[in-house]
Amino acid sequence: MDTQNPSAPSRARSRATGKNHPRSGGLVHENTRHTTRFVVIGNHLAQHPELSLLAIGLGTHIQSLPQDAHVDIKSLANRFPEGRTRIAAALNELESHGYLRRERQRVERGRFVTRTVSCNQPGRRPGDGETHPPRQRQKIQPPRKTRLPPVPQPSYPTPELLQRATDLLARLHRDDPRLLLSACDTAHLAPGVAVWLQYEVPATLVREALTKDLPPEGLRRPAALLAHRLADQLPPPPPLRPPAPPAPEPRHPFQTCDGCDRPFRAPAPGRCRDCRTRCPGGRLA
Repeated sequence: MDTQNPSAPSRARSRATGKNHPRSGGLVHENTRHTTRFVVIGNHLAQHPELSLLAIGLGTHIQSLPQDAHVDIKSLANRFPEGRTRIAAALNELESHGYLRRERQRVERGRFVTRTVSCNQPGRRPGDGETHPPRQRQKIQPPRKTRLPPVPQPSYPTPELLQRATDLLARLHRDDPRLLLSACDTAHLAPGVAVWLQYEVPATLVREALTKDLPPEGLRRPAALLAHRLADQLPPPPPLRPPAPPAPEPRHPFQTCDGCDRPFRAPAPGRCRDCRTRCPGGRLA
């Protein structure tokens, strides 16, 4: 009686046909959503066609570590059973494919340390190709305000003149509430008003030129309208006046010198100039 081979199949199994036949022995994922303690690993690392399985696993482990963790050969060898030689080879693989970058930095007392930089996407730096920057980097830029039109500048901007112009602008809202100006707008317009005042235009006429015939609709930028009026309606400067003649020197009455009886002009009795500068004998007084 022949001995039967227990490892041989008793009969040939026929493969069933059909598109919906499930593959035997294939991978089935049973996933639950991570909410804490997880890291995102790209398939370019997890399924890298050239890296060894040890390098892929080590690269995944390094990317899951927190900032400033120790990933030198000694620390990794104390953590895993592969030994220093295999871990060093895996680190070199990751470095050659851009997943690691080792840099030497100088610290205090002239010592050097090696810093390991982990790159989750080799060849790219943080911010490259981002359509929207990270939320913590977003900065809300205030809308840029259009500059006001320039205004005339006084030739001699004394503090008193600028203060008069500032007070005039601060009272414009009494004529029209829409002309309530900010401190910044007032500082911009004050030199233009000062020129009008310097041209001897009365303050009442300056206020009338700025507030007369305002548009009935809302003023979007009242300061811009005032700046335009200060420049566009600027009156001509006053005519030059000849300087006033100097005042004549006062003429004192005649006095008789107490030393030489010579007459001389002075506000009060006393000695003449010669007697005041020299005494008898040629000595100075």
